Amino acid sequence: MSLLENINKESLPKHLAIIMDGNGRWAKQQGFLRAFGHEKGTKSVRITVETCARLGIENLTLYAFSTENWNRPKLEVDTLMSLLVNSLKNELATLEKNNIRLNCIGNIEMLPAKAKKELLSVIEKTKNNSRMTLTLALSYGSREELLNVVKIISEKVKNNIISIDTIDESIINEHLYTRNLPDVDLVIRTSGEHRISNFLLWQIAYAEFYFTDVLWPDFKDEDLYAAIISYQKRERRFGKTSEQIK
Repeated sequence: MSLLENINKESLPKHLAIIMDGNGRWAKQQGFLRAFGHEKGTKSVRITVETCARLGIENLTLYAFSTENWNRPKLEVDTLMSLLVNSLKNELATLEKNNIRLNCIGNIEMLPAKAKKELLSVIEKTKNNSRMTLTLALSYGSREELLNVVKIISEKVKNNIISIDTIDESIINEHLYTRNLPDVDLVIRTSGEHRISNFLLWQIAYAEFYFTDVLWPDFKDEDLYAAIISYQKRERRFGKTSEQIK
């Protein structure tokens, strides 16, 4: 029996974020180069995206490449960028078929010209799709994002566009990369690691976390179902008591 039968479609996370970890370790275990693990991982991306769309999850954010990942060996970075271009080309039909809009957060100016061009092309071609928003966090770092927010708001205060007295959480939200997305409800991290790795630090303030030992290339729809079922069994209080939310 599939775990799908145990999922309550009425209480799905509105925003699911996934830290896709373990491609390199998977490849090493199989006796392959790290690049093969990244390539294998793209199949898990396809499975996860299509499964989320079928379930009715409105927003899915995938941590694809962090600001820190630029420090990896050049060959691996070049391989990842090449995979990005190829995946964008190959998956456009999948996005269109499933009525999925592509979005991106991060410092995309750092991407190679070819990758940036392909990314912006797919974003443009899918902008009117409405079933689900798939956001790729590319060249993304939450601390960098928050630093940029501070700089932008400070400049606006300096130029009397914003008053210090009016700065609240909504003002900060308006200046984040994720300004058009709701806060994250559920964060999944694969490969047995238990850290956030500079991912959506502001947006996950009240998110639930699900950690699994499954390496990303082995992550399938049943693994996703298990994470959602775990999420649905939890009581989300947002600082209140159990009695207050009943």
